Amino acid sequence: MKVIVDLCVVPMGVGVSVSKYVAECQKVLQEAGLEHQLHAYGTNIEGDWDEVFAAIKQCHERVHAMDAPRITTSIKVGTRTDREQSMREKIQSVSVAGN
Repeated sequence: MKVIVDLCVVPMGVGVSVSKYVAECQKVLQEAGLEHQLHAYGTNIEGDWDEVFAAIKQCHERVHAMDAPRITTSIKVGTRTDREQSMREKIQSVSVAGN
């Protein structure tokens, strides 16, 4: 099943800046070959359900390996059964509707 996920991984106990942890998660997504788009408070990811959630698990493993003792993660998940829709198509449909 295809999925679009909005992911926000927040390491705790590592200080104020979390950019190096976010960068590590971006590497995980790139290595997994998943379509993704970083935004101000998270990352949108699209792909096969199992591949996306395996990458999210890998993000947690890597961030813990960077000495983050605790992580809190927010995930929003969307799936469709009527047709496949990419992140790009979702954004374009809003742009078209606004014109």
